[in-house]
Amino acid sequence: MDWLKIFSALFIVAMLVFLWPRAGQMIRESRKGSLNEWLLVGMLLLGVAAFVAFLMYGIRR
Repeated sequence: MDWLKIFSALFIVAMLVFLWPRAGQMIRESRKGSLNEWLLVGMLLLGVAAFVAFLMYGIRR
């Protein structure tokens, strides 16, 4: 391993150490989504996945 990879790994660990408490606080204090909002998010993600599958199918032909 060269020094760049070692410093990059240390930087990533330091970022996780400093950002983890703040992320936990944001999750605890955020509002909870309703069932309709979660269904909308699921449908959007399914639509994006279907679009990507369509593009992959088009490349294969």
